[in-house]
Amino acid sequence: MCKCVNMLMCKYANAFNSFNFHINSFAYLHINTFAHFLGIIIFIQNFSIPTKNTIFATAFREKAFRYNHLKNKKMPVKMRLQRHGRKSYAYYHIVIADSRAPRDGKFIERVGSYNPNTNPATVNLKFDRALYWLQTGAQPTDTVRNILSWEGVLMKNHLMGGVKKGAFDQAEAEKRFDAWKADKNSKVEKTKEQLAAEKKAAVKARLEAEAAVNKAKAAEVAKKKAVAIEQEAEAIAEEAKAEEVVTETPAEVPAEETTEDTKTAE
Repeated sequence: MCKCVNMLMCKYANAFNSFNFHINSFAYLHINTFAHFLGIIIFIQNFSIPTKNTIFATAFREKAFRYNHLKNKKMPVKMRLQRHGRKSYAYYHIVIADSRAPRDGKFIERVGSYNPNTNPATVNLKFDRALYWLQTGAQPTDTVRNILSWEGVLMKNHLMGGVKKGAFDQAEAEKRFDAWKADKNSKVEKTKEQLAAEKKAAVKARLEAEAAVNKAKAAEVAKKKAVAIEQEAEAIAEEAKAEEVVTETPAEVPAEETTEDTKTAE
């Protein structure tokens, strides 16, 4: 009896443990599935796939931006260089052109020229027109911006902005600009004088080097001439000695003949 009861208890215990294992596995599987589904929902909320409404809203925003751009009359105008000249010797025109036009194509206005072949570079600029287009909203390229900065257009535009804001008046702006221009011109003149002095020194050094080379060549030529003269003198002396020897030997032969004749006559 006891043995049967023990067997039944063991059987029910094994069945209960198996049931618990299946329940735990089922719960674990469902928990993982729920977490995965929750992650998909969060991903969809954060990175939603564009629908027709979102696409329409994006297109509407782009059209509204273009409308405002045209309404404010912001043309895509650039201040840039237009190439001229020949190969290895190019000079440029500073032009106002549409950014969509080719580099050497149609332009709105020419405001200056730039020649980088001189030292320093030569710039001819219509100051007032360049300032007007800069204030209108034309965007200069990097090279043109450097040229405008060197010529003082950017400085003038900056000072005019201060006048508009009320920081100072027009007279003060002109005074500051004239002071900047005088300082810049003095620096340019100093640079030109330095370049001229360097050029003069280079010419002088080149002439001195050429004179030294010519002097060395003249000394070498003189030395060669002296050696040639010495060799010629030696050759003349040897020829003279040879002639003396030749002239002395025929004078002795007739003397012997005369002695022999006298002997025979006796």
